[in-house]
Amino acid sequence: MFFYQVALLRSSAPSLTYHSHIELQKGMLVIVPFQKSAKEAVIIEKVEKPSFETVEVSTVSERYYNPTQMELARFIAEYYFSSFGEAISLFLPFRKQREVRNEEIYHQEKEIEALQSNANHHSSLITHHSSLKRPALSNLQQQAYAALLHKARALLFGVTGAGKTEIFISLMAKMLSEGKSSIFLMPEISLTPQMEKRLKAYFGEQVAMWHSKLTKKKKESILEGIYSGKVRIVAGARSALFVPLQDLGLIVVDEEHDDSYKAMTRPRYHARDVAVLMGQRSGAQVILASATPSAGSYHKYDVVKLDKPYVETKKTYHFISGDRINPPILKAIGQNLKAHGQSLLFLPTRGNFKYLYCQHCGRTHLCPYCSVGMALHRNKRHLKCHYCNFTEPIRDTCIYCGHQPLTSERMGTAEAIEVIEGAVEDIKIEQFDKDSITTAKKLKEALERFESGESNLLLGTQMLSKGHDYANITLSVIMGLDYILGLADYRSRERAMSLFLQIAGRSGRAREAEVIVQTGDAAFFEQYLDDYEQFIKDELVFLKMAHYPPFVSLARILIGHKDPNKASKVTEETVAKLKAYKEVEIVGHGKAPIEKIAGKYRFTILLRSKTRTALLKALHSVQGRELEIDMDPVEFS
Repeated sequence: MFFYQVALLRSSAPSLTYHSHIELQKGMLVIVPFQKSAKEAVIIEKVEKPSFETVEVSTVSERYYNPTQMELARFIAEYYFSSFGEAISLFLPFRKQREVRNEEIYHQEKEIEALQSNANHHSSLITHHSSLKRPALSNLQQQAYAALLHKARALLFGVTGAGKTEIFISLMAKMLSEGKSSIFLMPEISLTPQMEKRLKAYFGEQVAMWHSKLTKKKKESILEGIYSGKVRIVAGARSALFVPLQDLGLIVVDEEHDDSYKAMTRPRYHARDVAVLMGQRSGAQVILASATPSAGSYHKYDVVKLDKPYVETKKTYHFISGDRINPPILKAIGQNLKAHGQSLLFLPTRGNFKYLYCQHCGRTHLCPYCSVGMALHRNKRHLKCHYCNFTEPIRDTCIYCGHQPLTSERMGTAEAIEVIEGAVEDIKIEQFDKDSITTAKKLKEALERFESGESNLLLGTQMLSKGHDYANITLSVIMGLDYILGLADYRSRERAMSLFLQIAGRSGRAREAEVIVQTGDAAFFEQYLDDYEQFIKDELVFLKMAHYPPFVSLARILIGHKDPNKASKVTEETVAKLKAYKEVEIVGHGKAPIEKIAGKYRFTILLRSKTRTALLKALHSVQGRELEIDMDPVEFS
């Protein structure tokens, strides 16, 4: 009998010991009896016979995790404070090649023939790949491409519309010609329909799009393509990083500055940082790219610049005051419609995500279970908490002072649509946010309607700032930047500036364009209009002086409990333990900005340290069931 330590997949349970009558390898997937059911598990290591009774492994799968995946999962579990079972479950396993039985000489001959045919097929594939259609690169693109070839890790810093995608495609074609595969990461699935079209134009069926909205059947069919070697390029949101591609040669992380790469549930990994580590461990090249790179990446990696757009067009900026859709905005949208141009309007709120607010006592109508405003959903005639999903009918009277009517504090997309449709005749508006775009099909249809000119105005939230490319947008309207500048977040200026330039960059790709920016702080945005690099340099000076990343490591501990006294007590006990670690600074602790979610009272501790190892050591010493630890946090509410 052999004894093994195993980790249950998707489970926070510690590792368990089972036995087997056949010898198993580290990384093998198995089915084990657990309590009254059967669970998938992975073999961690062989162990000595324990002093207690063990249960036998039920089934051994033909799927397995390779050594690189096991190593990375170990890092993710330790660095991002999850169990090994949760970390390894991010990865999709490899599959053993089915063995050919060769009991007879006939079978051996067949196998040799098959091997020869495979070898011929492989070399013909490489010949085919080397003659692949590749994009024609401009001189600037060619220089950037040549510079990237010699770097194991680099940041491609290219202005919006500079043609970064053509460089990625050229790098992928080169990988294919060397028999290697590539992973292409995008921050959100809202980018996949357009990117799929572009990649398939060059690589056909060798490309697969991978994201969370795919059906189980579609995922299985893509995996079959990966296992058989037909699929060599996988593109998609952050989960695409964990597909089982053989001979990985390249990982591209596009829009690397985007917070969507950070997971908000355990393991709270950052896909950009894991991609860099995966490249180091597997020998793959890693290219991060953005028109507005994060200060951290600009500081850490070699920078290759692409500082002119592929097509240079004139862009005129107008800075206006206010915080509503006012006459200047409506006039500009109307004029652009008459001139047969398409417009884009950005709001920094989600869907109809605004609060009911009492003008008399100044209080916001709160969720009874979470201390956050209930979001107003006009179309469905209800109020909803976006944290615990509690819903109730729309109220007209303030529950605190009895005043009526209640007003909504900030404009949401549904209200914006109402205002514009009431003022601009015959306009067709495409609502582009997470409330209206709920499936991959809806996303594709919305983008197709806009691309064909069936709709004239794309109106929505953060989704709009992602790398969409439409030639006919000649007006961008950007609202609510002051709200982002005012967030309680050390990166608020970076987030506002990045958003401003990304959305401005969606217009004027092929024609002259206007950008209207509604802000009370025009001077801040104007000084960096054509120089994001100067902004990043100035920001790095501030971050260094204020002791923020990338010059220190940050971690956030979240404590939640139904009893506020218990949550407070655990917080104080944790702080007392952490004080023993002299290299770790307790920046602050107390009630979380959102004090209550789903009936649990929340407390938070923010820590920083000049040395990452000291911070990890302190955190591992206090780790426990009541603590949720977020390493390198991007969210502070």
